[in-house]
Amino acid sequence: MISNALSSATSLISNAQQKASTAAQTVANLPVQAQEVGGSKDVGAADLFKPVLSLKEAELETSAGAKVIKAHEKMLGSIIDIKA
Repeated sequence: MISNALSSATSLISNAQQKASTAAQTVANLPVQAQEVGGSKDVGAADLFKPVLSLKEAELETSAGAKVIKAHEKMLGSIIDIKA
């Protein structure tokens, strides 16, 4: 159970990192707006909505994973204190 919580937390953080990387790549590949130098077309809000939302989800998932790891460490410390 203890290692399962740690494994789940690291998996959550790893998946969040992949989600953030994919979203960042999507944003980076969007064309620049027409009025900018070298721009080809306008970028609408709809083009940015999903990847920005994915970045926020990744942030929240990483935070949740970190909290699980902190709780795991605290629980482990409590078990060691009880056994000592």
